[in-house]
Formats: sequence, structure tokens, C-alpha cells
Amino acid sequence: MDVRDLTGKTVLVTGAGSGIGKESALAFARRGANLVVCDVNEAGLAETERQIRALGRDAMARRVDVANRDAMRDFADSVHQQVDALDILMNNAGVGLGGGFLDTGLDDWDWIVGINLMGVIHGCHFFIPKMVARRRGGHVVNVASAAAFAATAALSAYSTTKFGVFGLSEALRDELAPHGIGVTAVCPGIINTPITAAARLRGPNATDAARRRMIEIYQRRNYGPERVAGNILKAVQRNRAVAPVSPEAWFIYYLKRFLPGVVFRINRMMAERMQRQLAAER
Repeated sequence: MDVRDLTGKTVLVTGAGSGIGKESALAFARRGANLVVCDVNEAGLAETERQIRALGRDAMARRVDVANRDAMRDFADSVHQQVDALDILMNNAGVGLGGGFLDTGLDDWDWIVGINLMGVIHGCHFFIPKMVARRRGGHVVNVASAAAFAATAALSAYSTTKFGVFGLSEALRDELAPHGIGVTAVCPGIINTPITAAARLRGPNATDAARRRMIEIYQRRNYGPERVAGNILKAVQRNRAVAPVSPEAWFIYYLKRFLPGVVFRINRMMAERMQRQLAAER
């Protein structure tokens, strides 16, 4: 899909109140698109809407919990009263959960699966059929993670959801290709966004020190969400199936494909190093 000029096009971005969602919405707006945005963060969402309108674009903003099926159905109905179909659907809303499987309760599983995986499924379920029926193509962007390439014990539930988003995206790409609709799984690496501060932590690493360490790593890496947004535009333009974002994401992507055993050893080394650092700070 040609995204060099999106004048007259409609793009929907979930989780647009901050981070990758916000910067992507603004990037689409700068290319001329009108935006539909949603989030549960009402203050952040209002600021995103304000900035979109400041760029001279129309914006429809709603507080929506993507994990709520009925809320997403109502949201889609409202959108389709304004436009017959989206041109680009970006399922971005997501949350973080750090902890091993043995430390993760079923309530946590319900929470993260509901947002990270079912939220993407809801977006696809309620918006893609109209795109197909319109018969004018389009593109679907599903934000996964580099954690979709290589799972770690410390991100058991998070990786599970991102593997699911990655697999769904591959299946959708195959199914929607005859309809002229591209699908891209975007897989960012260490990106400096608010997700680190809001993530749930479980098990031995559920400490203030562990959270500070995690936030410091992401801040020190200083790879901003605006760079992810730029990569998303390139991926849609080129109709890429998978879009790793950041050098570490590309590294993990190729390493897992060609040397999966090495990935396991690196994961263990990093986990042990983190444990030593946290023990020294206690």
C-alpha cells in the first residue's frame, strides 16, 4: 500500500494514548490520513487527538478497552457510521507482564491475553470484514514484539501473547492476500515507552529495584517510539510480512532462525546476570 500520501484515507490505531501508538498515529496524520484512535488512557488520548487536529487532520477519539468484546463492537459500529471501511488498521494496544509461568496467576493470564491477544483479535474481527467487502485493499498492522521470536522464562505470559499475535498475522496475511489487503507483524525490540513503568511484575523480580533496573535499561537504550513509527510506514509501503524494529530485534530474529540453541544460552546468561545485579542491590 502506498503510504507516501494518505490524503483522504482513514487509519485506526489502538493504544494511541502514548508510546508507539501515539507516534504512529501522528506519523500517519503527517502523511495526510484522518485518524481513528482509542485507548483507556483518556488524558493521553486527548493529547494525541489534539496533536492530530493541530496537523489539520480529522480525528475520532474514543476511550475503549480492546479486551472488551462489546466495547469493541460498539466502537466499530461508530466508526463504520462515519466511513464504509478503514484503509489501515493498526492493532497496537498492549501491556507488559514480567514473571515466570510458576509465578503467574490465572487472573494475570486473563488480563494480558485479553489485551495483548484478544485485543488484536477483536480489532481484526470487527474491522477487517468491512475492508474485504469494500474491495479496495488496505493494510493491517499488528504490533507484536521481538519476544515473539524468542521466549524467555522472565516473560512467559508476555511472550505467549506476542507469539500468538505473530502467528495470527501470518495466517491473516495468507487469507487476505487475494483481497489486496497486506498484513505486517511489527516486532519492536527495546523501545523506550511507558510500558516498562506500567508492567506487572511477579515472582522474585517483583521488586522496586527490578522495575528501576528495567526502566533504566530502556531509557539508556533510548530507542524512541517515533523511530518505530517510521519503520512501520516503511513496512506498510513495502508490504513486509515481518518488521523487526531496532538492531537487537533483527539480531534475535536471525539468531533464532539459524542458531536457536544459542538463543537459549544467551537468555540463561542474561537472566543470571540480572539476578546477580538485583541481589547486589538488596
